[in-house]
Amino acid sequence: MAPSRPAQQWQVAVPAGAQLGERPVWDASAQAMIWVDIPAGRLHRFGPGNGDGTQSGRTHEDEVLVDLGLPIGAAAPRQRGGYVLAAADGFRLTGPDGTPVGAPIRPADMTDDHQFNDGACDPVGRFWAGTTTTALRPGAAALYRLDGDGRITRMLTGVTESNGIGWSPDGTTMYYIDSGEQPRRVRAFDYDVVSGTIGGERDLICYPSQEDYPDGLIVDGDGNLWIAFWGAAQVRRYDPAGGLIEVIELPVSNPTCAGFGGPDLSELYVTSAWEELDAEQRAAEPLAGHVLRITTAARGLPVTGYSG
Repeated sequence: MAPSRPAQQWQVAVPAGAQLGERPVWDASAQAMIWVDIPAGRLHRFGPGNGDGTQSGRTHEDEVLVDLGLPIGAAAPRQRGGYVLAAADGFRLTGPDGTPVGAPIRPADMTDDHQFNDGACDPVGRFWAGTTTTALRPGAAALYRLDGDGRITRMLTGVTESNGIGWSPDGTTMYYIDSGEQPRRVRAFDYDVVSGTIGGERDLICYPSQEDYPDGLIVDGDGNLWIAFWGAAQVRRYDPAGGLIEVIELPVSNPTCAGFGGPDLSELYVTSAWEELDAEQRAAEPLAGHVLRITTAARGLPVTGYSG
């Protein structure tokens, strides 16, 4: 049995109370963590060391960089400064202060009942993000790749709820979660980092129980996978072969994604949600929707910004 870390060790980094927080990403140029509240359509930036953090004994400041008025599924830094967003109406670019840059870039086959969900940059700065439909229609969504020149390529079809995505430290493997599949699984693909193409698909981890709901996925500097499990109050760490190393308990039922931050990438941040909790459950989980943090012995992978 894999060792378990108790929930009491978690600190509140941002007392956000987000309906559906998602995808914390360390922006090294700003020395800050960015994250999104999907239904609110807001991109947040949290800078440790500024403000008045009361829960952790450290200070913090969380600012809203973008208030789009449309859902934002994920965001990543740009190499030239600013951010790339996977939004309900397509890919969007911003400047460093969140000011929009250009018009949304939308896949030609993306219909009005689709919106982008989770996404991340590959090791050379292509931004990958997938879609879902408002009714979660089985197999109706897709996974897309946004190149630095603005070209969009559809990379996978038959997706239901595109979610966690990440790459091995050497860039030769891409990991992917479609949370709408039954049974749910983590897939691994051979990855050609030069061309940005995938192949050699295989099941890395399979979850026969419907109670296992893998959500966001990241990879650390040793190649281990950290997966948030919606409804289970857990982040689970797996080795590159899919073996379970550790189960980390959280004080919230619905963690959504982990992300390493801090100057040495040793702090593990986790976004969470109060979505789908009834009034009684919300009262029992006062930290639901907050951004949580714990210090680890692991180290994250530096984030490669979007090249466009």
